[in-house]
Amino acid sequence: MALRKLYYSLSPNLRFIARKIYYSPIDAWETLSGKRHKYEPLKGDIYTGSGDFIKQGNHHLELLIKHIDLSPTDHVLDIGSGIGRTAAALTNYIESEGSYKGFDVVEKGVDWCKSRIAKDFQNFEFLYVPLQNDLYNTSIGDAKAFTFPYESNSFTKSFLFSVFTHMQIDEIENYLKEISRVLKPHGKCMATFFTYNQETEDFTASNPGFNFPVNKDTYRLMNAEVTAANIALFEPELDRMIAAAGLQKSAFIPGFWRNQELKSKGHDFQDVLILEKI
Repeated sequence: MALRKLYYSLSPNLRFIARKIYYSPIDAWETLSGKRHKYEPLKGDIYTGSGDFIKQGNHHLELLIKHIDLSPTDHVLDIGSGIGRTAAALTNYIESEGSYKGFDVVEKGVDWCKSRIAKDFQNFEFLYVPLQNDLYNTSIGDAKAFTFPYESNSFTKSFLFSVFTHMQIDEIENYLKEISRVLKPHGKCMATFFTYNQETEDFTASNPGFNFPVNKDTYRLMNAEVTAANIALFEPELDRMIAAAGLQKSAFIPGFWRNQELKSKGHDFQDVLILEKI
């Protein structure tokens, strides 16, 4: 937690620089040895997540197939496409009859995906949207008023990995409505969250390994100074927003951030929600 707080105290640009410096030795070695996957960026350029880039992307694909019945001919929207972790895995799955579109608020990630993945796959598209996020950038675009740049009823499936966990509550509410708008009827969305209820509030506030001490009534923050650092949502409030968006929650899989025993059962770190357009 101490290192996490130190990291969050840096500006977005300094966070990128610090990661670049930290991983420069291994990036140099992998470049010289030729051991890096074609669609794997330098570790110093990866600004979301940790661990094995390709392995995690393949794991995301497995989850999408398992939880929202992702098929090779689906038309997929990746909200927060990052630097292509999931997109890289989908290149081996989405067929020419299907399509992939992704957008992200970090331009360097979108540029990398365009230069590597979209260059090789014509049915893969990446878009940069200049929205403000105090974890990743200092743009002035307003996520709570953002309209997804896609037609209504365009996608059969959508997903967000570790996106709602870094957004403010009014931004989440807007994104849920936009997800509902761009999904086809009965289209499905897989999204990850940190959630809590009345029974788990004390644990969420004080868990020594991973906690959200800043109480904002219907949500909790990990860091008061970086509002997008990590957010935990009060379950009744999240359920209200889901229903208001015209979505229904069809499944909830708790994450092992709240119970380490769930890790051995194959659960992910964050809570997983499966949403369907009514």
